Amino acid sequence: MNDQTVIDVKGVTKIFDKRTVVDGLDMQVKKGEIYGFLGPNGSGKTTFIRMLCGLLHPDGGSGTCLGHDIITESDQIKPQVGYMAQKFSLYGDLTVQENLDFLARAYQLPNRKKLISDAIERMGLGRFTNQLADSLSGGWKQRLALTGCTLHSPKLLLLDEPTAGVDPSARRDFWDEVHNLAAQGITALISTHYMDEAERCHRLAYIAYGKLLAKGTLEELIEQSGLHTWTLKGPRLNEMTPLLRATEGIDQVVAFGNTLHISGRDSNIIERGIRAVASAENSFNPSETSLEEVFIDLMQGMNP
Repeated sequence: MNDQTVIDVKGVTKIFDKRTVVDGLDMQVKKGEIYGFLGPNGSGKTTFIRMLCGLLHPDGGSGTCLGHDIITESDQIKPQVGYMAQKFSLYGDLTVQENLDFLARAYQLPNRKKLISDAIERMGLGRFTNQLADSLSGGWKQRLALTGCTLHSPKLLLLDEPTAGVDPSARRDFWDEVHNLAAQGITALISTHYMDEAERCHRLAYIAYGKLLAKGTLEELIEQSGLHTWTLKGPRLNEMTPLLRATEGIDQVVAFGNTLHISGRDSNIIERGIRAVASAENSFNPSETSLEEVFIDLMQGMNP
């Protein structure tokens, strides 16, 4: 591993009850990078994250995390990682202050009071200091959890669907803080279901049923897909949808509000297909292919 590579693993595999949950996954993540990890429920994201930080033992593959072997040196990885589980995992019957004090004691951190005070101020938790964690809204619970998992100044954050069930404003604030941490050189591997969040990552990997389907920057993933997309507006969209879906060469027809997004590999075929069903009242034109369209395309034809 060089100084700029935080995660470097190859062929990582995990099997539960003869079922391969993670199937030969490769991943390289650089220092200060926000790496988005996407995939449907049950795709193996959480299992992979837990193997990286030593909570699970891989059944195959090799690699390093923070310069340490993920199989033989997991005890040296754990103190340098901030792990945030899908479900809020702090104590609901303790206050914000008490939760952070508990974590500081567990990590045996010096100057606990100042450290906690600075963290509370930095994360805007001041008015909730003496409030029970269970009484916080979803967004503030996640902010408290992020405060807790960064209290010991980790080099790597492993965040497992950290904003699930959180309102858009709180999600935006959460991601602003993640970008602030990345600017300080902290690396983050984040699993998410939200396409708008994925677009805020520096690089992305998409897995389904334990297999890596694609990885790269947003621009690279869209280019690699080979998809062209057209937007169709106007009346009778519901009537045209099945006709377009039955057109050879059209791979996707998805409704977005009062428009249809129509995707395929050949822009000319898409245009001809639209002209065959559209009327003078409809308007249509090429548009940018979105990340969501890329991932829908990746999933088509996949079997569990």
